[in-house]
Amino acid sequence: MQAIRSGMRKLRCGGPVAALALATACMSAELAEAPSCAGWTGIWASSQQLVEPHNEVPVRPLENFTLRQTVRTYHAGDRVRLRFSNEFGEGPLVIGSASLALADAAGAPGVVDGSLQAVTFSGRRGITIPEGAAYYSDPLDFAVPEDADLSVSLHVVSAPARQSGHPGSRTTSFHVQGAATDVDEFGAASSLDHWYYLAGVDVFSSDVSASVGVIGDSITDGRGSTTNGNDRWTDFLAEALAPNGVSVLNFGLGGNRMLKDGLGPNVLARIDRDVLAQSNLRYLIVYEGVNDFGTHARGGGVTEASRIALIEDLKAAFTQVVERAHAHGIRVYGATIAPYGSSGIYPFNEEVERGRQDLNDWIRTSGTFDAVIDFDVVLRDPAAPMSLNPAFDVGDGLHPSVAGFEAMAAAISPDLFPAPAACD
Repeated sequence: MQAIRSGMRKLRCGGPVAALALATACMSAELAEAPSCAGWTGIWASSQQLVEPHNEVPVRPLENFTLRQTVRTYHAGDRVRLRFSNEFGEGPLVIGSASLALADAAGAPGVVDGSLQAVTFSGRRGITIPEGAAYYSDPLDFAVPEDADLSVSLHVVSAPARQSGHPGSRTTSFHVQGAATDVDEFGAASSLDHWYYLAGVDVFSSDVSASVGVIGDSITDGRGSTTNGNDRWTDFLAEALAPNGVSVLNFGLGGNRMLKDGLGPNVLARIDRDVLAQSNLRYLIVYEGVNDFGTHARGGGVTEASRIALIEDLKAAFTQVVERAHAHGIRVYGATIAPYGSSGIYPFNEEVERGRQDLNDWIRTSGTFDAVIDFDVVLRDPAAPMSLNPAFDVGDGLHPSVAGFEAMAAAISPDLFPAPAACD
């Protein structure tokens, strides 16, 4: 397998990887020689996209309102900084004030008494974020416990019509008119299940020494999980890796593709912003491709020639992701595409299935990735391998249920993500 360019040992594993246990065995090498000292590490993140009209904040004009949003984190820290995004706005995002608190619960409007603190930007309560940009807040002395629900409030003085956000939050947010960042209770707030303008949470702590990014589509975004349940497969993985001091950052977007834009930008268009710009990200799981196959099949009859062309384009795109991540010292793990033959969401026939199998075989055997996570093996129906296992199916033949998400995370060995050595 390819050597990561930051000085990690070259890894070589012979033969196809047929199960996750073998993938784990192939990944026993050490991390980069450079140790990880206490510093900034992401403990939560959300990929941004242009919010579709039906998912926008329903405030008109987009002026003088406060958003309160909750996020689940799994690592303790004593200093925090937040990342706010106007990356899809066409005009400035004017923030009047912001605050951070411990939420009463996931998706709750109230906060724990005495926990609310003001957030500043270069010493000021407000900031104007230019179009296309993202800003970090000042570091804030704030005790984040393990398994915390954080509440972030943002007073928007004015915002561009094109909103930056994350529609697939599976978490309830709230908004009220006026400036309300410094109150414990939100009162008569309106609710909606989306995130806006909030892109990341970092902590400065020795409790977490590396992060894993997961770039994916609606399966990674949590389609099939429960609202405010924090039971995506990445949540289960985050819980498993927390004792290692390794966090998990979810970069899933519904409908995402490797090669073309969908509801959000394609993988190659967003990897710099979503992955490479993160603090202390050491690992990347790439779980993409089903929407590339599905939309290709929707475009007309799939022929052998069109299947081969699509596979070659996908191979090239995956290779680009690996090369760009390796240039930043990030290990990249490829995940095989789970079956969806019983789903009516996308057209399906033997030629489509042949393409999925061809790509999965390449992911397993090409040596392009530093290890392989074989979700195809985990999720397929043993009696009908072209279909999702009914025990793991949320009901549409494509998206796993919470039980499926648990199985996905349980199949990944924490040994794939060793924490970097500590500084002396």
